[in-house]
Amino acid sequence: MTAVTAYAIARLHNPAPHADVAEYIERISGTFEPYGGRFLVHGVRHEVTEGEWPGAVVVIGFPGMTAARAWWDSAEYREIAPLRSRHIDGDIILVPGVPDGYEPAATARAMRDGLAAREGVGG
Repeated sequence: MTAVTAYAIARLHNPAPHADVAEYIERISGTFEPYGGRFLVHGVRHEVTEGEWPGAVVVIGFPGMTAARAWWDSAEYREIAPLRSRHIDGDIILVPGVPDGYEPAATARAMRDGLAAREGVGG
C-alpha cells in the first residue's frame, strides 16, 4: 500500500508578536524535518470565501500519518510547543490526505448506498 501524505493543520486564533513565538518559529522546522515534514502554508494571509476563519493558517506536510504523529509526540516538538501555546490559542489537527487515484465518485456512491440502506431499514 502506498503511503498517503498527511498534514498538520493549525488555525491560530490570536497570533501576535512575542519573543517566545519568534523563538518557536525559529526552532519548529528543526523539529519536523527529521520526520519528513515541511511547511506548505505559513506566514501568509488567507482569503475567506465562505463562513468565518479568523486568525492565521499553518499547514505542514508529512510523508504519512505515522510521521506526523511521531513529530507531534516527539520530545523536540513537545519542548518548544509551550513557546507558542502560552501566547497563541489554536486548533490543530493531523489529517491524512487522499491516496493517488482517489475517486470522489466512489465516495458519493458509498454515501448513496448508506442512505438507501438507512431508508430501507426505517421505511
